[in-house]
Amino acid sequence: MNEEQLWLDQARKGDKDAFGQLIDAYQIPVYNLAYRMLNNSGEAEEAAQEAFIRAYTRLESYNPDHKFSTWLLSITSNYCIDLLRKRRAIFLSIDEPLGAHPALRSDKIKEPEAQVTLNEQQEMVQSLLEDLPDEYRQAVVLRYWYELSYEEIADSMETTVSAIKSRLFRARKLLAEIGVKKGLISALEQVMA
Repeated sequence: MNEEQLWLDQARKGDKDAFGQLIDAYQIPVYNLAYRMLNNSGEAEEAAQEAFIRAYTRLESYNPDHKFSTWLLSITSNYCIDLLRKRRAIFLSIDEPLGAHPALRSDKIKEPEAQVTLNEQQEMVQSLLEDLPDEYRQAVVLRYWYELSYEEIADSMETTVSAIKSRLFRARKLLAEIGVKKGLISALEQVMA
């Protein structure tokens, strides 16, 4: 039994410190997923906190036959989709573009031109993701950023593998159309790499 499994078993028995270890282990992937879906660091922080609260209160429903990370990311992505639906109901458009997430920036790039190019590509990728319907965006982020299998994505989105394959196919097609319209071919290549 690995350390993570031990923490999970202890957390399921009510050990809050063990769950704290799980939070430490997964806070970055959960936050990154929330940020990719919401494109707002404040909302992503709140979504990550809410995802951990929901996971803790629903530990008894976790099935140990599945990966904990898949289950936790599923809670996160479903919560983010709920927030996006609420946001769309309140705000019909966002006038102000948001910058790239700081964790996506590379400290290795020292040349200013290369850093500017990288920042522009990251903003283009985020722009492409914003134009996708929620269920397509969720599937794309889980597949290309978290490299989850079709089966894991289907489990997290509570659907079938064929539905996920279909969503990803449609998402790639839509991304290509959006990328051509917006002239964001380099960003599109980054998303589909």
